Amino acid sequence: MEKLANSLDRINESVGNTVRWCALLMVLLQFAIVVMRYVFGISFIFLNEGVLYLHSTLFMLGAGYTFLVNGHVRVDIFYAKMQGRSRARIDMFGHVFFLFPAMVLLLFWSWPTVQLSWSIWEGPISVGGIPASFLLKSLIPGFCILLLIQGFSCLLRDLLRAKEAPGESSS
Repeated sequence: MEKLANSLDRINESVGNTVRWCALLMVLLQFAIVVMRYVFGISFIFLNEGVLYLHSTLFMLGAGYTFLVNGHVRVDIFYAKMQGRSRARIDMFGHVFFLFPAMVLLLFWSWPTVQLSWSIWEGPISVGGIPASFLLKSLIPGFCILLLIQGFSCLLRDLLRAKEAPGESSS
């Protein structure tokens, strides 16, 4: 189970290491937009949409990586005081009853929209924008799949932690 979990982790690690560059590109593009607008008095809608596309890519495809490195915000009172096995049980419950159903439903409900968008090669959001809304909409299933992959990896690790002897702790 550990080998499978490690293989699944590598998927989100690779995606995370790739999409992190979107943050730098987004900052540079936004800087260029500001300079062009306020120094030269020119503006291009497709550049503004470029920032939107980069931000969306970073957020949607980086969610699985954030889950991998345990970077999501947790609001808990009791969880922080718990040890390995108890945490594993709570995490397994959350994965099975919240994460997996939510991602499967989002994938199911968004798929027809994404499929239609690809079938008509849906154009720009605004006149003069990037003529590829179908790519933007494709981030939704990507988001779901990457979170499902990472959730399954975490579930495998939680199963291993839950089976540990009470004296052992790998928190």
